[in-house]
Amino acid sequence: MPGTRLWVVVGATGTGKSAFSLDLAEALARTGPGAEIVNADAMQVYRGMDIGTAKIPVDARRGIPHHLFDELDVTEDAAVAWYQPRARQLISEISERGHDAILVGGSGLYVSSVIHDFRFPPRDDAARARWEAELDRSGPGSLYARLRDRDPDTAARIDPKNGRRIVRALEILDQGQATHGATLPDAPTLWHEDTRLIGLSSPRDELVARLDTRVQQMWRDGLLDEVRALRARGWDRGTTARRAIGYAQAAEELDGLLTRDEAIARTQALTRRYARRQVSWFRRYEGLRWQEQGVDASVLLDDSGAHGSPA
Repeated sequence: MPGTRLWVVVGATGTGKSAFSLDLAEALARTGPGAEIVNADAMQVYRGMDIGTAKIPVDARRGIPHHLFDELDVTEDAAVAWYQPRARQLISEISERGHDAILVGGSGLYVSSVIHDFRFPPRDDAARARWEAELDRSGPGSLYARLRDRDPDTAARIDPKNGRRIVRALEILDQGQATHGATLPDAPTLWHEDTRLIGLSSPRDELVARLDTRVQQMWRDGLLDEVRALRARGWDRGTTARRAIGYAQAAEELDGLLTRDEAIARTQALTRRYARRQVSWFRRYEGLRWQEQGVDASVLLDDSGAHGSPA
């Protein structure tokens, strides 16, 4: 894809990636043929999941083409093996139109699958069925302990409560393959020959305060009503969408399992932990150019900037 660039905008949730990507696209349009935005947030691919994912409304996208938003119904599974070829195809099509692509989001595995030479181990239906049966019997805790014994590096990158990812990692190990954690070397080969990596950061205390406030605002904006509407469309039958931070806690409030204050506090805690994991993931990217939240996107069109470290 000669002559076009792939801009990659990453960072913790709450660091302003979506707004920055719009500013960057406008800056690129002022200096060249323009750019289009490709989503790399695993939950923004779902239709109807807007408030809890901080999805940019269509009428606020400044006329800039956006891709891979609202692609799936909440009953469907979003998997990185589904996402990677679709994202790469879209980026190739954007390049063929003579535009730069801006990949933006905080789902580390999704981003890595696109920008790096990343190949997926094969499926083993029988092994997966065995582990899923054990997951149903025993819960994720015992499976996570097995994964930690067999592949501690991968276990450290997986939420101990995420049974689906634990099962997939064990399925891969049963085949003698490397798990996702082992297939991400420190300096992997880039898929697109001209890739510009930008990481947005914020001082920790400021980010925590912003995230806590944003969670409270989600409830004021009507997250409970959004979850009610999603449930009417089969949200509870899905295996991916219903685990989204905030949505799961709102559902527990609706079911009387949590009070309003408990649901908000739990969502705040989970969001802070997720932000820490995001920074740890993206810190491994060689050549990532860290910038403070609120940086003027136009200054980054000059390649002379120095690389930094996240807050």
